[in-house]
Amino acid sequence: MLPALLAGLGLGLSLIIAIGAQNAFVLRQGLRREHVLVLVLICALSDALLIALGVWGLGALIEQASWLLTVVRIAGAAFLTWYGIRSAIRAARPGTLDANPGGAPIPLRTAVLTALALTWLNPHVYLDTVVLLGSIGATYGERQWWFALGAILGSVAWFSALGFGSRLLRPLFAKPAAWRILDGVIAAVMIALAVSLLLGL
Repeated sequence: MLPALLAGLGLGLSLIIAIGAQNAFVLRQGLRREHVLVLVLICALSDALLIALGVWGLGALIEQASWLLTVVRIAGAAFLTWYGIRSAIRAARPGTLDANPGGAPIPLRTAVLTALALTWLNPHVYLDTVVLLGSIGATYGERQWWFALGAILGSVAWFSALGFGSRLLRPLFAKPAAWRILDGVIAAVMIALAVSLLLGL
């Protein structure tokens, strides 16, 4: 139970913590203290739904064709290794997160539509959240929902920290060194999870 929960938490955080438009938007609105609760809820609940659909849908598919479990483990390990290498490369050439907090206030409707678009119209969210998290979660069998819960908790924790703790986070993530450390940790987590998948074959 606990290993599955922690694996889901680690992978969920590793996938979601990256420089991107969604994170920059939530951080920007947090700095401006505009519609923060609504935006955090939209992002976290969207992630929770996508994670649950991935784990449930792919888990059910694998139950019907058990040989898919081996394929999923190998494909998942390959993807995690690639993602880990990419994170290690980013750690060598870190960037910054520019939230650009200036400008006129935006209406709630605009903020909501922007958050929904950045979440649901991003093709990477389906690869990362539905396919990758769903397929790896399915390898945990009866503990797959503990894995999913861990990933969901990671999403809630990250968006809450980003939105409500943005005034503390902005100076930190404006520094390349912070992203170097973060991407280094992400790389280590990804490679460790890839190895654990291969050891389970």
